Amino acid sequence: MKIAESWLREWVDPELTTEELAHQLTMLGHEVDGVEIQGAGLDGVVVAEVLEVAKHPDADRLSVCQVSNGKETLEIVCGAPNVVKGMKTPLATPGVKLPNGLKLRKSKIRGVVSNGMLCSAVELGLGEESDGIMALAADAPLGEALAAYLKLPDAVFDIDLTPNRGDCFSVLGIARDISALTGAELRPPVVDPAAGSIDDSLPIELLEPAGCPVFAGRVIRNIDPQARSPLWMVERLRRVGLREIHPVVDVTNYVMMELGQPLHGYDYGLVKGAIRPRLAKAGEKVTLLDESDVEVRENTLVITDDSGVIGLAGIMGGLSTAVTDATTDVYFEAAFWPPAYMAGRARQYGMHTDASMRFERGVDPEGQGRAVELATKMLLEISGGDAGPLLVTTADEHRPESKSIYLRRSRLSLLLGAEIDDDLVTGILSRLELSATADADGWTVLPPSHRFDISIEADLIEEVARIYGYDEIPETTEIAHNALVTVTESSIDLEAVSATLVARDYQEVITYSFVDQDADSAISGSESQLVLSNPISSEMSVMRSSLWVGMLEAAANNTARQQGRVRLFEVGKSFHG
Repeated sequence: MKIAESWLREWVDPELTTEELAHQLTMLGHEVDGVEIQGAGLDGVVVAEVLEVAKHPDADRLSVCQVSNGKETLEIVCGAPNVVKGMKTPLATPGVKLPNGLKLRKSKIRGVVSNGMLCSAVELGLGEESDGIMALAADAPLGEALAAYLKLPDAVFDIDLTPNRGDCFSVLGIARDISALTGAELRPPVVDPAAGSIDDSLPIELLEPAGCPVFAGRVIRNIDPQARSPLWMVERLRRVGLREIHPVVDVTNYVMMELGQPLHGYDYGLVKGAIRPRLAKAGEKVTLLDESDVEVRENTLVITDDSGVIGLAGIMGGLSTAVTDATTDVYFEAAFWPPAYMAGRARQYGMHTDASMRFERGVDPEGQGRAVELATKMLLEISGGDAGPLLVTTADEHRPESKSIYLRRSRLSLLLGAEIDDDLVTGILSRLELSATADADGWTVLPPSHRFDISIEADLIEEVARIYGYDEIPETTEIAHNALVTVTESSIDLEAVSATLVARDYQEVITYSFVDQDADSAISGSESQLVLSNPISSEMSVMRSSLWVGMLEAAANNTARQQGRVRLFEVGKSFHG
């Protein structure tokens, strides 16, 4: 998972440098695979405004633009198809060196002198693809350094999270751990419940309550279909590897990255009747958002309405109810799909989505309403509209419940090999939002809903060790007492015997444990008591009392086949009783 340092520091801002923060994340168990500094090398690139756009006299695909940088107006030749009068965009003038190594100079393009370049996100190292020059917000201050306007450079941590820490696939989860480690204040944004101005809602029927014990939803009407996501949001999503799509989709992605709760936005006008989460039926099909047609397996949870399946629960939504540029009414959905119902389901269809990854590892079963509230607030700020009531439908008997765990003081010391002060242990548990009550022998601990990975005493000990610091636990060298055993010449290792015989040109054989009764008696001198009640044949009627029976038979068979030199040995069991 990728997380931007600037985004993280809005939630928690410890007195650590970027390098120190990366190290502490690794020591917490969230291994940092790499740190990428985005937006470096933008010196000289400023915010500019396109004043006029005219066609190039000698090139159909080029435009001649009059561009202001706040100090002067420059004539610039631009080949971007999206350049229009009045747009704000990054400008690099002659002498500026771009992150890709290109150093600009004044040049003549098809007979017209160009005094700089209007830049795309790719040219600035701020994206991997673009449809033209980078469009900035209309209120972007003219002449300001682009790096300052976009709050760059910014470090992006690439974190390799362990599967048990599903709560950390978000800014919130990582911020909680950093706050617990450093003691820095955790500052989550305040999300006030949206004041409903309409009564519209969708009925929810939980047909498979064990597979969907929580389903939160809200209708939002009359959004502006022409609205676009603000640049600050687009930038944050870009830094963590997500591209701008549509305000509704961008908001759901933003909330997922910030809170760890995947959401889905439907075109409310395309939903037919009640929403019914359930297990799929044989033969049901759905066309997904990526336009792939899928025949759903019966072990997969689906979301349905009166028309049938409209999405794979926790994996991907359906195309039939997808949000488009014409959408004016939206339905936000946030559900809790238990890991037992999600594990491996996406891989059955050759898919791996951000949502399925989080649901497979587990999300907070108490966070659905909060996620919809935040998404509502952000969409109303971007696109306007009227919000309906937030409806959270639950099947309480199937919701996960945290259970108390007892942490023994003696066990903590034994496993860690260190004595940790009681007050320090209590403080660590408290900072991790683990409700702890101390007594003479230890602590009774109740994990919060988002720490579904904590279920046994060893989990608590690991949490104490993480925050206390593995590097703070003293190293001890264990001394093992290995007494020398008596070596006797009367006992020889069978492997050594076999190796010696093989070196002397013997061949190892493995013969049957069932042998002929007469042959066994002839060699042993007595009648065998281990007679099979239902032998395969008379030649395999008793358990051998000596290995000689099988070896002699093998030697005879080889001699009968003109083998003049037969050297055999066998290591095996004989049977007596």
